[in-house]
Amino acid sequence: MDHQPEPDDRSWVRAFHRGYAVLWVLFGLCPPAVAVLDRSSGTRSWTLALLAVLGVAYGAVRGFRGRPALRPPAYLGMLIAGQGALSYLLNGGAALFVASLPQFWIYARTPRSAIAASGAAAAAAVAGGALRDGLATGNAAVTVLAYAISVLVGLLVHRIAADAAARTDRLGVELADAQQRLALAHQRQGAADERERMAREIHDTVAQGLASIVVLAEAARAGLTAAPEQSARHLLAIERTARDNLAEARVLVGAAPDHHAAEPIARTLRRTLDRFAEDTGLTVDSDLPDLECDQATRITLLRCTQESLANVRKHAVASTVSVVLAPHADGIDLEITDDGRGFVVAGARGFGLDGMRKRLADIGGDLTVTSAPGEGTRILATIPTSEQV
Repeated sequence: MDHQPEPDDRSWVRAFHRGYAVLWVLFGLCPPAVAVLDRSSGTRSWTLALLAVLGVAYGAVRGFRGRPALRPPAYLGMLIAGQGALSYLLNGGAALFVASLPQFWIYARTPRSAIAASGAAAAAAVAGGALRDGLATGNAAVTVLAYAISVLVGLLVHRIAADAAARTDRLGVELADAQQRLALAHQRQGAADERERMAREIHDTVAQGLASIVVLAEAARAGLTAAPEQSARHLLAIERTARDNLAEARVLVGAAPDHHAAEPIARTLRRTLDRFAEDTGLTVDSDLPDLECDQATRITLLRCTQESLANVRKHAVASTVSVVLAPHADGIDLEITDDGRGFVVAGARGFGLDGMRKRLADIGGDLTVTSAPGEGTRILATIPTSEQV
């Protein structure tokens, strides 16, 4: 309340000003207009003209569509002068003064200027009436009392508004600080998630490829003298694996498009299984129907297959591997089984299985691992369709 309010889009502010304008006309302008009807024609004419000027000035300071045509200091000066003139014409003007008191707090720039302006209006009202009937009148007493009450109420309301503004500022600072901390936390979490994603990609592609190269290189070296043709095949497999790893590394750093995304998942898995069978000599049975799936599902199926085959190569000591891709109404199942030595699932620790679980969880899927010592291993990856995710 210590400055002229700027145009505000809040409906309650506009409603307040409209409501007060109606009350000011009814209780500020109408009583003097009614009281002067039985006075002389000169007094009546001057009074009605003065009330009309004040009404027009009030409309001008309120403005049209938020654009005031009269500056608040000029209007308050007119209101003070009009208050004194009206008190002189009617031998008092307490009704207009009381109804106009809020305007001094609305349009004055500071509480001090509001107190000074409303005090000047009170003095003008008392002086105007005193010129006719002296100071000892009911209008003078009401004017002085109303002024004193308005000062107390105005200061109280200004203090409440200032406290509310201070609280708002503090809350704004706290909110900005919380938003900054939250953004920093999101940034850190995003960086951690990206590191984990890159670690999974490297583990499932480059690291697995390098492990295959090591195994093939050892086999090739061991057969240089006894089985040179087999060593040649191993060297060819090393070259092929290295090229594939180079392509995967380029995909990871964004230097090349993902070649797996452009072909059906069944063809990609068949090529992966053929390469595995050629490198390991294991029997691989597969049932891979052609099916449509999005890129995220395609990549997840491929990575789960690669990780499962890598585990078979490193740990299972198996002779046969079976891979079945089964679409159904709720999604897609990928089942990979081997007849190897198995393991205790509850005691399994490793980045590979955790990586598969997280990959599947990212697209709403689930991983089930079934195994026991001497009974082989069954990996079941379940991926819902996009409608179920």
